Amino acid sequence: MSDWATVPFRKSTRSSTNGGNCVEVGFRPGLVAVRDSKSPASGLIELHITTWTKTMASFRAS
Repeated sequence: MSDWATVPFRKSTRSSTNGGNCVEVGFRPGLVAVRDSKSPASGLIELHITTWTKTMASFRAS
């Protein structure tokens, strides 16, 4: 896993502002990390950018 400590993470603009369950994403060259916004220190899922792009495309097609 890469060092994600200095990477800014962001929540979706569609996330609620009342503390709902949300995920955050962070980007590094060629990589994307996804983590729980309520517990960012509990770990993350690291994906290759190609996997991320294909996953997001499949959601949009649904």
